[in-house]
Amino acid sequence: MPLARIDISKEASNRLVRIVSEAVYRAMVDVANVPPHDKFQVINRHEADEIVYPEEGYLGVHYTSGLIIIQVTWVSGRSTEVKKKFFHQIADEIHEKGGVRKEDVWINLVETGREDWSFGNGEMQYGPK
Repeated sequence: MPLARIDISKEASNRLVRIVSEAVYRAMVDVANVPPHDKFQVINRHEADEIVYPEEGYLGVHYTSGLIIIQVTWVSGRSTEVKKKFFHQIADEIHEKGGVRKEDVWINLVETGREDWSFGNGEMQYGPK
């Protein structure tokens, strides 16, 4: 049931976009107990001036123009430990397979209720019957 939004530079190769997409999906299935085939993603490519970040860094993390912003909306209820493992697995895989600095993998989670989703037909598939 997650929806991932991935914002990445227009300069990123198609290969890197696939690596990021698969890393997010794999972490959802492996770590966050998301069912296989539940892969909904929106990938937006941006010009250099369309991804804005603090040039002086934030919380001791310094970014480059290679910054990738990943936002995942999913049903609430996962533990802090699961979320930490989720973040690490995504950053590690994008770094290992795509050569992106881990500092440039920025992730945000948005939690919702089960009744906040419709997967088509105007139905609330996970809501009360």
